Amino acid sequence: MKRIFEIISSLVLLIVFSPVLLITGVLVRIFLGAPVMFFQVRPGKDCKPFKLLKFRTMTNARDEKGNMLTNEMRKTKFGNFLRSTSLDELPELLNI
Repeated sequence: MKRIFEIISSLVLLIVFSPVLLITGVLVRIFLGAPVMFFQVRPGKDCKPFKLLKFRTMTNARDEKGNMLTNEMRKTKFGNFLRSTSLDELPELLNI
């Protein structure tokens, strides 16, 4: 019963938050470019890794040698806003 409740709850929340997801996705595309979302590997049940879907909050900026810049250099004000409001974590509803 718990699993069914979780699935139904996540579907309802996805419908309710779909306008917010859409607007956030468009703004991420405008401010940070493509891709809009990314997968992050996290430990799940019994420490089994799973892929978690999130909105991007940093750029893919690289130095002149093609190496990815540090996280601090790739952060943006918009990305910080997404993190502080937890909007970057809304796509996690798809993981349920």
